[in-house]
Amino acid sequence: MSERHVTACIDGSAYAQSVCDAAAWASLRLDIGLTFLHVIDKTGRAAESDVSGQIGLGSREHLLQELAQLDEQRARIEREQGRLMLDAACERAAADGVANAMSRQRHGELAETLVEMEPSTRLLVLGKRGETADTAHEHLGSNLERVIRSLHCPILITPPNFKAPERIVVSFDGSRTARAMIERIANSPLFKGIECHLVFVGDASADCRKKLDDAKAALDGVCASVTIAILEGEVETSLRAYKQSHDIDMLVMGAYGHSRIRHLLVGSTTTEMIRRASMPVLILR
Repeated sequence: MSERHVTACIDGSAYAQSVCDAAAWASLRLDIGLTFLHVIDKTGRAAESDVSGQIGLGSREHLLQELAQLDEQRARIEREQGRLMLDAACERAAADGVANAMSRQRHGELAETLVEMEPSTRLLVLGKRGETADTAHEHLGSNLERVIRSLHCPILITPPNFKAPERIVVSFDGSRTARAMIERIANSPLFKGIECHLVFVGDASADCRKKLDDAKAALDGVCASVTIAILEGEVETSLRAYKQSHDIDMLVMGAYGHSRIRHLLVGSTTTEMIRRASMPVLILR
């Protein structure tokens, strides 16, 4: 198998520049290639533009021909617009220090396209919302939720602005998934030399405290420093307050908690954190 890259999804949303900067940062930290992807999804447009069935029997053939020509013209413009966005993304990555970033344009549904590309993807980067999503602050794009459910590679979700993190918070619940997450962080150069806050929310048992100590020991040789914090209260609220009081730049958490239906739905805590987060969120399986 060829070397896996950072794959970054580019569209016309306000998140595009943030995705570029986050992807360039990850590519340089991981010392791997970067591929920008633009997906033209025709599903919504097809339903909107196919009015041929509404044309009466007395209408002339040239009206159908004009409709077909308009669809062809719109498709051509979408392809060209996508190529321009991909070129701009590669230029921005080059300015950030990434040499030879690649670009790909595909037709189809986003989640299905990313599943096809997953074998060559080490880390996926995409914006919290796409260009067609509702702009309400707490709206979570349906495409994003489908992607999180469908893929197993790490996913970095960006807000409208990105800066290289100096301090991260890792949400730890003591589960097998959480311990695997710690192992992945410890074996990756992504957060080498960065300050880490290892946070547990809830009533920590002696066994959980032992797991926190083990997690800290695993990260001590990678991160600049590791701080353990045990918080009370509701998970999403507590983590958000901790982020604000400690000037945290990025949240790292697992996709699922202990839910028995974890194979069907994104964990509720993860979904809430993504929905409300004003910082980048890295999702690890």
